[in-house]
Amino acid sequence: MTVTSKHQKATEKLFSGARQASITEPDTVSWAPGRGRGPDTNAPAEQAAESQGSTETTPQTTPQTAPQTQAQTVRPGALAATGSPAVRPPAAQHLSDEQVAELGRELDAVRDSVLAQRGATDAAYIRRVIRWQRALEVGGRACLLGANNKVAWTAGTAMLTVAKIIENMEIGHNVLHGQWDWMRDPDIHSTTWEWDFVTPSKAWQNTHNDMHHRWTNVIGKDRDVGYNVLRVDRDQPWEPKHILNPVINAGLAPVFEWGIALYDLELDRVKTGEKSKSELMRDLKTVGLKAAKQFAKDYAATPVAAQILTGSGKSALLGTVAANGLRNIWAHAVIFCGHFPEGAETFTEEMVEGETRGDWYVRQMIGSANISGSQAMHFMTGNLSHQVEHHLFPDLPSNRYAEVAVQVREICERYGLPYNTGPLHRQVGSTWGKIFRLALPNRR
Repeated sequence: MTVTSKHQKATEKLFSGARQASITEPDTVSWAPGRGRGPDTNAPAEQAAESQGSTETTPQTTPQTAPQTQAQTVRPGALAATGSPAVRPPAAQHLSDEQVAELGRELDAVRDSVLAQRGATDAAYIRRVIRWQRALEVGGRACLLGANNKVAWTAGTAMLTVAKIIENMEIGHNVLHGQWDWMRDPDIHSTTWEWDFVTPSKAWQNTHNDMHHRWTNVIGKDRDVGYNVLRVDRDQPWEPKHILNPVINAGLAPVFEWGIALYDLELDRVKTGEKSKSELMRDLKTVGLKAAKQFAKDYAATPVAAQILTGSGKSALLGTVAANGLRNIWAHAVIFCGHFPEGAETFTEEMVEGETRGDWYVRQMIGSANISGSQAMHFMTGNLSHQVEHHLFPDLPSNRYAEVAVQVREICERYGLPYNTGPLHRQVGSTWGKIFRLALPNRR
């Protein structure tokens, strides 16, 4: 892989001794089973690539050792080396320990194959996506400077909406998973990226990368099940407030980024004493600063410039509000379709007690759901339309999920495991149907 002198200098700065001290936060590569260093170790993606003979070329100026961080020893929930969980999920009860172990080895081989091929083509892909996303955003904001013109308003709002969706889904979410850390590029690194979303990157990485991806759909451990406000599974105790399930979900969609920012504050853990009030105040300050920057960019800078130049301030403000709202609705739909439609299994804590690497893989496959569709649709979802593959391999480059999906589906069929997929309209309908149904108590 060739890099420009600009990228070489930036890389040297990121991994130099002077900058090293600033990269002491927990490693932000997604939780995934460790490779080659014990069942409770989770090596960063770039280290895994090096240990498995990846073919990408590292610039001569880049040190061969990735920055060491605390998270290599603090990742939650070690996996058992052998054996089986206390109870296997119903969809996997027909599998023996040997079959689960073999399934794990097959999925390891799928991952290793991608790591061995990963290189310059992948790097060029993400850099190209970033260039186009930034061009769309600049173009959209430029059009909104003349937002009193209906054509300019429509074009500007549409371009800004698409730019925000791409930044959140295909770039931000995936960069924050450490999918591109192996490039050693500080401009596209999980420890330095701050995305166009109200919730700060570090808060998202804690609740999403670490906790959700480790305890996917485990009732009582995965706080993403219902996000503390929705009832999305029969095993969640019904309360009268759940009558409002559909109303809350409809209200959450257009302000999804704000809901996630509130969720990432972990107020429920403050109530139980697991999180101190001082930690909450620290996090509130961080969220406040991020929110202020978002407001300044979208609801002050662009409308004020439009007002000064063309008297289009109010129309420009309406455009930026619409772009954020449409982005939020899309992100909400994609994420909910990947986790909550019919057929996406949930699990008890008993089902993860004594869980092995193979069992973890099984749970990711039967606890997630895909969306079928065109390449354009996959791109606009950030390839989270391949949610099954993403949960199996959260740190592999997203542009590889389509090719991986063919192999994963074949493995599912061969081992008699469900592979939940369907078109967007069906998965959205299924998710909403469940939310309406679970607004009422379980039928006996």
